[in-house]
Amino acid sequence: MDLTARIGSVVLPNPVMTASGTAGHGTELGAYVELSSLGAVVVKSLAAYPWDGNPALRTHGTHGGMINSVGLQGPGVEAWRREQLPRLVDAGARVVASIWGRSVDDYRRAAEQLAGCPSEVLAVEINLSCPNTEAGGELLAHDPDASAATVEAVEAAGLPRWAKLSPNTSRVVDVARAVHAAGAEAVTLVNTVFGMAIDPVTGEYRLGAGERGGGLSGPAIHPVAVRIVHDVHQALPELPIVGVGGVATGADAVELLRAGASAVQVGTATFADPRACARVLAELTGLADRIGVSRVAELTGAVHPPAPR
Repeated sequence: MDLTARIGSVVLPNPVMTASGTAGHGTELGAYVELSSLGAVVVKSLAAYPWDGNPALRTHGTHGGMINSVGLQGPGVEAWRREQLPRLVDAGARVVASIWGRSVDDYRRAAEQLAGCPSEVLAVEINLSCPNTEAGGELLAHDPDASAATVEAVEAAGLPRWAKLSPNTSRVVDVARAVHAAGAEAVTLVNTVFGMAIDPVTGEYRLGAGERGGGLSGPAIHPVAVRIVHDVHQALPELPIVGVGGVATGADAVELLRAGASAVQVGTATFADPRACARVLAELTGLADRIGVSRVAELTGAVHPPAPR
């Protein structure tokens, strides 16, 4: 079974990665999973500066998943390069750095701080779509022009660029087209769905972000991710897609591949099972074998009719 996954210019030995925000900034999952066995480790999003994130409480379990309002807490790119990245390199991990900002200039600064990373850093995932910022970060992934400008600014990293987009807009295809034209080699689909939780007894918001709510993830959003991956691949078949959203089994992964993804990320499932990435990879491999394909890449977009010759 050839498990090779190609995402633009990036070639991975298999199509299963961690999802940003769910596996820490470094080797936190290394006690449970051989990090070198994964396609890549996508680290939690980093800004050009340290950031404290949102007040507690930050997570709440829901039907079919969880809602979070962590608020992108992180040490900043420079501290991550100094303190966490060497451990990932020593563990043999292939790394995708994720960055965020509150303005286009923030993204540019973060990208500049990534320049010159060791070769183990394969790409930068541009988080345009986290709903857990206080002022307007989400709007980037709703506006094709703003998203494109941000992707252009991240060229300073000197790395292949993947744009992580939001499901909370009807313009996902338009945004995907714009970021691709601006230099993104791939899009990551999708980030969390806007959500909120209120205690029915006390009437208080369950998350510390209050009326800003948080982002819903896990199996509950998997059909949303499948639909968006499907529609973007249908409209832009030349654009590589990394599928993410409720991947908890190998079957979930194969569903996203058939919809149009070239690779997948496992996120919320790791909170219940820190070995989830390895298990999903094993299940995906077994299912692909039963389907009868010799290369996992044959599954990408398989649900779509062949293009006319």
